[in-house]
Amino acid sequence: MKETITGRQKKIARYAKAMGHPIRIYVLELLSRQSCCYSGDLTEDLPIAKSTLSQHLKELKEAGLIQGEIEAPKIRYCLNKENWKEAKKLFKNSFDL
Repeated sequence: MKETITGRQKKIARYAKAMGHPIRIYVLELLSRQSCCYSGDLTEDLPIAKSTLSQHLKELKEAGLIQGEIEAPKIRYCLNKENWKEAKKLFKNSFDL
């Protein structure tokens, strides 16, 4: 019997993949405690190359968990509150024992 993958399951997988690295969890935790942050500030806090940080931010942004606004020469990142709320609800409802 073939199982059908639902849209809900695809969303959970997309969010889980984006959150699948400790640096990304750090960024999400930071943004959940403050309204926004600048990519330059993150590079000062994290012991990784700017290009590596950019890739992590890109993954979170593509999954819809964060959003970025260009404020030249920096980019300001904030949680995408609607998608973050959805992700938390999906995880809770799927894995709540």
